[in-house]
Amino acid sequence: MSTAILLFAHGARDPEWARPIEKLADAIRALRHGVTVQPCFLEFMSPDLASAIDTVIAAGASRVEVVPVFLAAGGHVKRDLPQMLDAARARHPGATIVLAGVLGEAETVIAAMAAHVVGLAA
Repeated sequence: MSTAILLFAHGARDPEWARPIEKLADAIRALRHGVTVQPCFLEFMSPDLASAIDTVIAAGASRVEVVPVFLAAGGHVKRDLPQMLDAARARHPGATIVLAGVLGEAETVIAAMAAHVVGLAA
């Protein structure tokens, strides 16, 4: 089973905004050799989620893991994202498309952010 990880972020008009998302993708690629890792965006940037899903499945992915790169689950994650994933599942009934937890709500991420903030004051 070929797996693709899509890092789903909000997007912005400033192209520099995506730099940390690209760095995260590079770090994941270094840890998960052979797994496709692709940033995608809700708005302003491309690819959008639907295009990214279509592309990785066309390239052979049978499992797509969508990771919301948000600090917390707001309206986009709670309402918009499930609808987008339902539409993708309808387009690709043979693929497994799963939604991971919001990155910023993971205990390990919270611990890393806290350690960083504490380190600033040291």
